[in-house]
Amino acid sequence: MTINQEIREKFIKFFTTGERKHKEIPSASLIPEHDPTVLFITAGMHPLIPYLMGEPHPLGKRLVDIQKSFRTDDIDEVGDLTHNTFFEMLGNWSLGDYFKKEAIAWSFEFLTGKEWLSYDPTRIYVSVFEGDADAPQDSESIKAWQDVFKRSGIQAEIGDAKKGVVGNSRIFPYPKSKNWWGPAGTTGPCGPDSEMFYDTGLAVHDENKYGKICHINCDCGRYFEVWNDVFMEFNKKADGKYEMLKQKNVDTGMGMERNTALTVWLRKLTAKPDPFLTDLFNKPRHYLLQLSGRSYEEPFARSVRIILDHSRAVVFLIGDGVEPGNKERGYIVRRLIRRAIRHGKLLGIHSDFMKDLADKIIVNYREFYPELKNNGEFIKNTLDTEEVKFRKLLDKGIRVIEKEKKLDGKLAFDLYQSFGFPPELTLEIASDKGIKIDMATYETEFKKHQELSRTATKGIFKGGLQDHSEKTTRLHTATHLLQQALRIILGNHVRQKGSHITADRLRFDFSHPNKMTEVEMAAVEQLVNEKIKENLKVNKATVEYNKAIADRALTVPGVKYPEKVTVYSVGKFSREVCGGPHVDFTGQLGQFKIKKEEAAGNLNRRIYAILS
Repeated sequence: MTINQEIREKFIKFFTTGERKHKEIPSASLIPEHDPTVLFITAGMHPLIPYLMGEPHPLGKRLVDIQKSFRTDDIDEVGDLTHNTFFEMLGNWSLGDYFKKEAIAWSFEFLTGKEWLSYDPTRIYVSVFEGDADAPQDSESIKAWQDVFKRSGIQAEIGDAKKGVVGNSRIFPYPKSKNWWGPAGTTGPCGPDSEMFYDTGLAVHDENKYGKICHINCDCGRYFEVWNDVFMEFNKKADGKYEMLKQKNVDTGMGMERNTALTVWLRKLTAKPDPFLTDLFNKPRHYLLQLSGRSYEEPFARSVRIILDHSRAVVFLIGDGVEPGNKERGYIVRRLIRRAIRHGKLLGIHSDFMKDLADKIIVNYREFYPELKNNGEFIKNTLDTEEVKFRKLLDKGIRVIEKEKKLDGKLAFDLYQSFGFPPELTLEIASDKGIKIDMATYETEFKKHQELSRTATKGIFKGGLQDHSEKTTRLHTATHLLQQALRIILGNHVRQKGSHITADRLRFDFSHPNKMTEVEMAAVEQLVNEKIKENLKVNKATVEYNKAIADRALTVPGVKYPEKVTVYSVGKFSREVCGGPHVDFTGQLGQFKIKKEEAAGNLNRRIYAILS
């Protein structure tokens, strides 16, 4: 058994057995099922937002999972030992059930228990929220931590980050910037969090770089973050004030990559905690080093890590249905592929390698994520096609850049137009080669491109992931009517491939090989409006997943569902497995209008529509 597999099994066993009795739920797709605001699942809590907001979960109030996640806000930092685009988050959840005392005690028990991870409790340090004008210091968490440390014979005093770790200081208060979660938008659930750190003892503190005092949140890396318990007990209102939530939730996140790296190091298998030297990456890393003839040492190590990170990310993204393209999700996938290929060139790899590298990654993860096994050939062929296409452009673009002593925004734009160079890649190549860049012009030319990655993480419209406003709720219900109408007009091969809802419109992606005709679009639009006029009741039921399928409730292909699910039925017209939210009657929707129909990748189409 590999170490990462051991951690997976222990985590699930810990929370599903004994007094804890959590129900395991599967990882959701990296593509949000109903996608009201974000391009990707960026944290373990995102698929559970409706339930954190008060919607009853079919499996109850205690859940545990290992959730695939993807972020691009730290892409420029990828290449070090702590940043990843794709990562796995192990989480346990209390939806209005247990709170700080239990969550903290269980976190400490799993980290330090001999049956579990067996971390040395004397090396565990924690952070808490220090309090401000909006909320008091998290004294409840402080008390809970002092109790669990005391049971291990450790005197845990409140420390001061400005003085560092001295004496018995073990619990360190920090401001909102360090120890407060959310809200994801401008309003919604939020609260203090408590992070756990392991003292590696590695002497890496540089006073010139990090300051004279080393504390547990210091960027030097001595203190290795292993877990974060979030306590959602407040609701931030539109006026900026905070009120107590009626339902208090626990949202925890324990990074697979970090804890695998720490466990491998503690077993003396590596010189320092390095995720890329664990069994999460061993097979693809060995392949990459053998192919390049390089060693996993500087100056090559950074490129090796970038390739490993990006290739793993795109394998999972393509496995969940995202194909390389020039817009939104597709743009992110294409950017990561092209960045990986360029760093392959820096390692001396001048032949196609992404397909074979992907194969090693799929072998690593197929036991835990069957979608990789089922879509393996598609993933590898997609990467191969994209690599062949990009290599034809890469050498030409590099030659153009190398001829210039100064790179202005217009030339960078021409490279994007002529060779398909993402602006970030042009910037990176020029920087590596010491070419001066006219940043003012460059940023003006490419502002819309530079903001895409941040959009993918921070939310596409005001309100963040918590925005379940009346407008988005109406549009969400309209997607159910739209999908069934498409199936009736075009055929039962139509299935949802993704959706994106803002306060102003819905976007619905679906499987269909041909461009819709004007007659077909008019028929779909008419059918949806007929069902709106009928003022159908929207019913909600919690049932066994197998019963939902037997009752022909539609699901999203590729999405894993728990043993119990919520089914929304719109009269007798449509039935879908869905987390909500929805209106009560279709008459509340208004007039449905299709604004645009277009291609959305291989054999898929896309509809934009509004309600008025």
